[in-house]
Parts: sequence; structure tokens; C-alpha cells
Amino acid sequence: MYHRLVESMVKTRAGGWAFLHVFNPLDRRLLRWTNGAISTGLGTDFADNEVLLGCTGAKSGTPRDVPLLATPLNESWILIASAAGHAENPAWYYNLKAHPECSLLVRKRGESRFTARELDGEERARAWAAANAQYDGFTTYQGRTERRIPVMLLEPR
Repeated sequence: MYHRLVESMVKTRAGGWAFLHVFNPLDRRLLRWTNGAISTGLGTDFADNEVLLGCTGAKSGTPRDVPLLATPLNESWILIASAAGHAENPAWYYNLKAHPECSLLVRKRGESRFTARELDGEERARAWAAANAQYDGFTTYQGRTERRIPVMLLEPR
């Protein structure tokens, strides 16, 4: 029941805002301090797929930590640049486009290094379907924006 409540809340505009502006800053610290063991999603079905993306700022070159929901795909991970359906792509998307080398801190797996690339065509469609099977809120977010939400694949280095 708790999972359904959280999932329903996140799909709302207010819930999306809260996760982007309240829970993500908390998770950035919690995930780093606890090596991925504790986050605000603990106790939900999302906990094992909450990751901390380590990337490099596109313009600044500064290291950035970004908590995200990711979908495992074999040894790779799918990231959906939804920004809860905002009109603009999230900053981490531009960071990965400029500097594709990144890391993911994953609960129970630790931190690993990856190379990111944007998916298109049939590959994008399969990854989008896999991510939506895990969390169908991405479809809700796509309905809020005119932009086509980017799908990134992080492959092990």
C-alpha cells in the first residue's frame, strides 16, 4: 500500500516537484553517506533501483551527484530524462551528452563506472518500455511536455 501511495503522489505535478526539489537533495546526501544503503525510497519497490549518478558538469566541469530512478538491463542501466515532465531536459542529460563517462552508485552493488549514450529508434522503444514496466509514471510525464523525453543507456566501461 505504501508503494502505491508513493507512486500515485509522484505522478502528480506537486509530487514531481517535491521529488525534484525536496527528496532528491536529501537522497543526494543519504545515498553518498550510506554508500547507497539508505534513501527516501527505502521501503518502496523503488529502493533497489534508486541510483546516484556521478557525472561531470557540461559547462563547469564540476563533479555532480544526481539521485535517479534507473532500470537495470543486463549489466547496463536505463535512465529516463523526464524531469517529471518539465519543458526542459534535466541538467544531468546535458552533462552526460558532454561527458559520457560517469559512475552509478547502486544499492547492494556499490559504485561502478559507465559510458552513457542516448538511444533512438527501436532500441529507444525497447528501453522506454522496460523503464515504464518498472514505473509507468514516465508515460504520465511524457504527457505533460511537448519535448520527446530522452532515454539514456549506461554501459559498463
